[in-house]
Formats: sequence, structure tokens, C-alpha cells
Amino acid sequence: MKVLKSPIATRVLRCKVILIALISVSIACSTSKSAPQTKPPENLVANQSSTPVITPSVQGSGPCTLKVSEIPVLNGLKLGMTPEQVLALFPGSKDDAELREALAKPPARFGNSTFMITPSKYRSGANYSDIGRVTFSLLDGRVSNFTISYKGPAWPHVDKFIEKFGEGKNLPPSDQWEPYEGMDTQMKTLTCDGFSVRIFIGGEDGNLNYVLVQDLEADNKLKDRRKKAREQASPEAASQRPPQ
Repeated sequence: MKVLKSPIATRVLRCKVILIALISVSIACSTSKSAPQTKPPENLVANQSSTPVITPSVQGSGPCTLKVSEIPVLNGLKLGMTPEQVLALFPGSKDDAELREALAKPPARFGNSTFMITPSKYRSGANYSDIGRVTFSLLDGRVSNFTISYKGPAWPHVDKFIEKFGEGKNLPPSDQWEPYEGMDTQMKTLTCDGFSVRIFIGGEDGNLNYVLVQDLEADNKLKDRRKKAREQASPEAASQRPPQ
């Protein structure tokens, strides 16, 4: 049996359908306008860069106040040593003809000189088992800086090397070391009162790792001597100097 719908009922049904559709569109538009734009998670943005940006002025708790006299002794080495004191740490080195020849050479015109020791050549003990060589710079006959070159290992981040290196030493944590721009994960420098320590990681299996300890006062003294020499070598600079 067929049920016939009246024209009026049909029009009412159509109006209801249109009204429901309009309400749905209105709600959808309202939701789209009021909903905030979705941002990628912060950790995803951070992970897009393989090199973390480290800002020592924000992370560090303050400048290093250690003085030269407070520098920890590194494998028996420290700034201000004489060559004889250095050789005493490496039994057999005093009999090394090549090394003695290098030390016998007169210093350069500004009082600076260098020499290198390879610990494996001597009876240096376990303290130097992971060290390939140590390079010394002298000013006026005393160690003004030295670089300890390591055989390894490979470190995932320079902070890990700093943590290991700092064990048992009175040195600030890694967040107080200044990263080198562009090599944030490989090199950092700690600048204190009169000295600095630079640590670098790199090379195959970490064979380019090194620690550089530098006397800043001696470094400035050497720079000043070179500057004065350049000024004296320049006729124009000499003519501009006031009479004494």
C-alpha cells in the first residue's frame, strides 16, 4: 500500500534538511576560525639541528675565578716549569740526543721556543698511556703553554671529554666553558684569571683529541714584544712616536 505525501509535508522536510546543512556549515566555520594553528612540538624543532647551540652566558653560573697558582697539575705538568723539570717526568728523556739538541738551540728573538716529547719513548708510566705526545712552548725559559695530544677515544660530545678530564680536578663544569662557534660539539675553552684551558675532540677514533693549557699573561707579553718590533721596523710608526 503506497503512502502519498502531501506537498506541504514535502516542503517542510526540505526546509529541515536545508536548515540542518546551514547549521553544520556555520559550526564548521566557527571552529576553523577559533581553533589555534597547530605548531610542531618544540623537541622536533630542536632535533632538526645536529649541533646543539650552547650559550655559556646563560648556562654558566659565572666567570672562572681560578688563578694560575690554582691550576690543577695535569699528569705532573703545569705552567711555569723549566725544561729540566719537564724532563724529570719522563725517565730517559735526558739521554735523548734529538731532544737535547732541540733544547740546546737558542730561543727566537722574542724569547720563545718549543720542544716536543713522545711519552712512549720513555719510561713514563701509566699516566701517559693514552697520550701520543706533549708539545711545550717556552717564554724566557719557562713553559708558557703546553698541548697534550691524546690517542683517543672518540667522544660523542666535547662535554663528555670535559667531564672525564675534570675528574679529581678543581675545574668548573662544562656549562661554564665557552663553545667555539661552528664547532660547538667539538671544542670549548675555559678562561680563568690568567690562564685558559681549551679542549678539542676529533679525528678517527679520537686521535686528534687535545687539551691546550695556556698562560695568558705570557701570551700577552709575547704579543706585546712582537707588536713593538713591528712598530720599530716601520719608519712611519717611528716618526710618529713622541721624543723621549
